[in-house]
Amino acid sequence: MIDRLRVVSLWTLIALAIFQAVSAFAGGIGLIATAGFGMPQSFLDDGPFRSFVWPGLILIGVVGGSQAFAAGLLLARRESALLWSAVAGFGMIVWIFTETGMIRGMSWLQALYFATGIAQLALVMAMLGVAAWFPRASLSPASMPEIFDRQDL
Repeated sequence: MIDRLRVVSLWTLIALAIFQAVSAFAGGIGLIATAGFGMPQSFLDDGPFRSFVWPGLILIGVVGGSQAFAAGLLLARRESALLWSAVAGFGMIVWIFTETGMIRGMSWLQALYFATGIAQLALVMAMLGVAAWFPRASLSPASMPEIFDRQDL
């Protein structure tokens, strides 16, 4: 049961990171290409940006890049993958807080991405053994061959 839970947690974490990376890349490109997806320029009035180019580049590079990096490390089963997944999840949360503060509003989409960032952090904590019911195990195939050698995953 614990092994199956670890596998589901790992693949959920990978799926979240890929989803967030693709969304951030698409969102950043969209912000730049459409000058803000039709958002009013007044959303930027109280912030440091005068156009949607820099927010788009930050969304692509920082948010999308950290998520893609975390997903790659998770897929490669690197021990640092959980650290980078936590960094990427925290980055998503910071992005959403900053964005909602700058535009002084919130939509269901921002709530969704805030929830994915929280879910990412919760999965990392569970996989690190913070929860007593979920013992810590290495991500490497050598330390968990019964999980990574299965063909039905």
